[in-house]
Amino acid sequence: MMRYVNLIVVLLLIMLAGCDQASMMKMIASSEDQQVAKDYIDLLRQSKFEQIEKDLDQSIKSENIHDVIVKMAALIPSQTPQSIKLVGANTFSSSDRYESNLTFEYQFPNEWIVVNVAIRKKGGISTIIGFNVSPISDSLENLNRFTLSGKSLHQYAVLALAVLFPLFSLYALIMCILTKMDKRKWIWILFIVFGVGKFAIDWTTGQWSVKPLSVQLFSAAAFAPPYGAWTLSVSLPLGAILFTLRKKKPAEPAPLQVDSAKRTVTDGKL
Repeated sequence: MMRYVNLIVVLLLIMLAGCDQASMMKMIASSEDQQVAKDYIDLLRQSKFEQIEKDLDQSIKSENIHDVIVKMAALIPSQTPQSIKLVGANTFSSSDRYESNLTFEYQFPNEWIVVNVAIRKKGGISTIIGFNVSPISDSLENLNRFTLSGKSLHQYAVLALAVLFPLFSLYALIMCILTKMDKRKWIWILFIVFGVGKFAIDWTTGQWSVKPLSVQLFSAAAFAPPYGAWTLSVSLPLGAILFTLRKKKPAEPAPLQVDSAKRTVTDGKL
């Protein structure tokens, strides 16, 4: 019995792993990478376009690149930012190059902007491979806050299933553990704890996606990157459904056995 309890504990720990993603993001983006990106953003705010254009990678240079940079600078308010937050970080490293892709949220007195800067280091030379400025109506934390108001029927349905499916899977798992059966119990346990397929929906935008060839622990998950939108996903608890139906199926009655009475016939009489 205890080994099955230990299995449940291990599976729950897997679900809880990676919760502190904000700290992980800071570990990914070194202080040097952050400072380089901020320096380019400051050059843009100060309208020092020549330095930016000089460091642009050939892959993003075009005839109208100067006009594009000027338009990006116009999106940045002239006031001093009230806060600067690192809200996104990705890095890539190989034998011949290193790339960092950082996103910052700038808060000004009356507006917010998100600035993305991607840098490539290759052969001792650092170039800009991506630069983008996007105004936003509120902070990303507020825009992507989990709330139940103003959502679509699809979102409410997925939320309900994301609560019901794990409970149903847990019920089937407990029933499986308590049921006497042969060595197939481990197969049933694995079949029950993993849902089949995946339907995911963005809680902020309502956009959804389907992945038929996918499995998911306890048939549901909820994930949100730091400052990002929540994504809810559900899977079909096929194993839990089949095991529950198997348990509810009535047992076949045992065949009746009738002992034949032996009769001895003597002199034509019974």
